[in-house]
Amino acid sequence: MARLCVAFLALATLVAQNPVEFVCPMDPEIRSKTPGKCSKCGMKLEPGIPQPVEYPLSLKADPPRIPSGQPVRLEFRLSDPKTGAPVKKFEVVHEKLFHLFIVSNDLEYFAHEHPGLGKDSVFRLETTLPKPGIYRLLADVFPMGGTPQLIPKTLTTAGYTKTFESSMATLRADLAPKRSANMEVELAMEPPQPIAGKKTLMFFRMQPSEGLEPYLGAWSHMLAVSNDLIDMIHTHPAIADGGPRLQFDVFFPREATYRIWVQFQRLGKVNTVQFTVPVSRLK
Repeated sequence: MARLCVAFLALATLVAQNPVEFVCPMDPEIRSKTPGKCSKCGMKLEPGIPQPVEYPLSLKADPPRIPSGQPVRLEFRLSDPKTGAPVKKFEVVHEKLFHLFIVSNDLEYFAHEHPGLGKDSVFRLETTLPKPGIYRLLADVFPMGGTPQLIPKTLTTAGYTKTFESSMATLRADLAPKRSANMEVELAMEPPQPIAGKKTLMFFRMQPSEGLEPYLGAWSHMLAVSNDLIDMIHTHPAIADGGPRLQFDVFFPREATYRIWVQFQRLGKVNTVQFTVPVSRLK
């Protein structure tokens, strides 16, 4: 009994010296000393920092020669990295099992879609790619028992022969206020000139702000894509309360020009606005 008590006291001392930290699986920068929910996405905080595990994602198109301007069906299947078996169960994140972003190589086309899950464990989406070209996709999905996945894919429409380099977007800075469905959005940043690898505070002010509503479980969604389509960032506000101003904390990974789409919902209408932000390298 004495040895058991000594062992228990030793374990208690170890736990006290190394308290468990609760972390959001989707937003690992959100941490707490106690259980709870993530302030950004609402997910349950998990004890400890999960080690990322990559899950293979297959993509098929029907018809295989992907048309432009006509319907195409996209099919996504996520596989267990150890067994290769299809993943059948997924966590609901921001009210959906699967978030899919689609952008064109000239960064003029943007779509935020939600493929449906079939009984065969395949996610399907019927969509239309508006014009010939290269399209970059970002799949945001969370296999149950695994870790959140952000997986890029690339599609090229049938007959499109230009190389990616020759069709890469040439972007100019555009920070002017934007008007969408039923609101205007202004952007201010700190620092005014973002630097790669450093935190950029992005402040968005909405007018009018009355009637703002959560959209898919968050006050806003952001997708940032570099002009060469290499970097794709999907994130949510760090500070927001339904008022006229909210804040994103963004780390741009490289020197590049980024096209940024931000989505808000007001009085039942989704507002999507875009800005173009040059990011400098650290000197």
